[in-house]
Amino acid sequence: MAQTSSRVKRSPSTQDKPQGLTRGALSPRTAHLCIDMQELFRAETAWHTPWMEKVLPEIVKIAEAHPAQSIFTRFIPPAEPTEMSGSWRAFYERWREMTRNHLNPALLELVEPLREIARTATVIDKRYFSPFHGTNLAALLRQREVDTLVVTGAETDMCVLAAVLDGVDQGLRIVIPVDALCSSSDEMHEALLALYRTRFSCQIETSNTDVILTQWER
Repeated sequence: MAQTSSRVKRSPSTQDKPQGLTRGALSPRTAHLCIDMQELFRAETAWHTPWMEKVLPEIVKIAEAHPAQSIFTRFIPPAEPTEMSGSWRAFYERWREMTRNHLNPALLELVEPLREIARTATVIDKRYFSPFHGTNLAALLRQREVDTLVVTGAETDMCVLAAVLDGVDQGLRIVIPVDALCSSSDEMHEALLALYRTRFSCQIETSNTDVILTQWER
């Protein structure tokens, strides 16, 4: 969800080496939280996220391996800015073209093949960056006794960031496959990975998709 007109279109960093999970294997109480993998961000819109195609195969691997444990979110803008208050109204005044009255509704759908996988999974619509705000996500995770979230999707430095930090505040173990996140900015993507690995190293682990899948019990 780019907020500036200048967007970096390079590939995600290839400098990350696969790392094992520092706290060991993932338990059966792990859930996959996939953030906003929608046509809204894949298509050539004002919020186009160039890396999405590159990370999609990795997200598909996780979702196909654990469909029942996958939760997909969709970012749903208001019909008009006046539906929102405060800085959110200002945000949508800036991005009026991305409000629902100006969008093709098909852009709100998940991208394929995730849309098909989601038919037997859980889909949560959200109006804010964090999927924990204004939704039943926290209650759903408690009901399922989830203790760990594998977080994927878009964008590393916006909605994924909000999800990760709120997940930390929920007391969840957070695992991030670095090859299954995308952003509009290489610089911010790398900065967030560095933040997770240093300031949040007790609560957030980073690795890659293949390593995580080998350490996730079915």
